[in-house]
Amino acid sequence: MKIHELPLLTKKTARKRVGRGIAAGQGKTAGRGTKGQNSRTGGGVSVGFEGGQTKLSMRLPKARGFKSRNRVKFQLIQTSQLNSLGKASVDVETLKTVNLIKTTRQPVKLLFDAAVDKKVTLKIQAASQTAIAAVEKAGGKVDILAKPTSEKPAKSSAGQQTAKTIRRPAEATTK
Repeated sequence: MKIHELPLLTKKTARKRVGRGIAAGQGKTAGRGTKGQNSRTGGGVSVGFEGGQTKLSMRLPKARGFKSRNRVKFQLIQTSQLNSLGKASVDVETLKTVNLIKTTRQPVKLLFDAAVDKKVTLKIQAASQTAIAAVEKAGGKVDILAKPTSEKPAKSSAGQQTAKTIRRPAEATTK
């Protein structure tokens, strides 16, 4: 095989030369049709134009403000729910076993809605000041813990690619 016999990797087609006479195939109107806005130089409508009807981007409501990426979503429990527990010491695992919270990975916050009847020691991530006052008034105590670790998966090795990671050209390894 010689150099000139190698197959081409890219298809090389010549640019179509329009408006070069009737014999050329795309002469006279150059495939644009006769008259009208689209046949003119610079003709055509702008992106999103709907013939005078209010365009979709203007009809839709706009999402104002922003959503914080660092927002901490708490699982809420009420002070009235503590009365029904009947335990002297309550932590996140206890709340999970009695189905007051769904997961132990999200932080838990105690809110006030009724007085606490029994002495309870709480170990949770957050509580309102009125809820803390209600627990302490009943002789209990609220210990504020650190927030639990995030649910993000551990980084995989360089050779493997998980479903959630996207490899960008800069990160790709060369072999």
